[in-house]
Amino acid sequence: MKVKLLTAVLASALLATTPSLVMAQARPAATAAQPSAAGRTVLDASSRILTTLESRRAEFRTNPAALRSFIDSELSRTFDRDYAARLVLGVHGRGAADADVKLFADAMADNLMSRYGSTLLDIQGKPSFRYKAETALPGNRGVKVSTELVRAGSEPTPVEYLMRNVNGQWKIFDVMIEGISYVQTFKNQFDAPLRQKSIKQVATELRSGSMQAAAGPAPRGK
Repeated sequence: MKVKLLTAVLASALLATTPSLVMAQARPAATAAQPSAAGRTVLDASSRILTTLESRRAEFRTNPAALRSFIDSELSRTFDRDYAARLVLGVHGRGAADADVKLFADAMADNLMSRYGSTLLDIQGKPSFRYKAETALPGNRGVKVSTELVRAGSEPTPVEYLMRNVNGQWKIFDVMIEGISYVQTFKNQFDAPLRQKSIKQVATELRSGSMQAAAGPAPRGK
């Protein structure tokens, strides 16, 4: 379940990193507190993305470039891609130029999109996306928006978004599905290659496809 959900969410190259990208409708729980601006960002993105995927499904199937353009626009709108990339790079990104971090972030997104992008068009059924609560992150780093993915015949799946305010706009920089973090997943995966190669080299290999970004959990680097 964990790997399947994380793969689905990351299928869109972390398209707003919301579960509704691929399988849910935005629907606040009746008993939950009303979301703040950060929570509304998640809910609004969920509704907008799912609606667009449904209404333009036929177009996207025949025109992958249009799907990619839509995904790129959502990435820019709601996901702090470069900041997330710095977290993935960890110690390997210390002192790295912004241009190199962006190169890595874009290469990883392109790689994921080429591998998983078409799964966005295979949505089945209409599960619900339920808002739960928000809590402040330590060190004034932002907020955690807690949600649940609810599907008939299945237990609710907890999905949490870590968000920070960037120039007055709330953006997502990490997502945790059943406790699995997108940032930690890729940090573990790329630790070994980054010990041996530069950020530019890893980005080049991701772009060419000779190195693959896997949406499932990767073993920790030694």
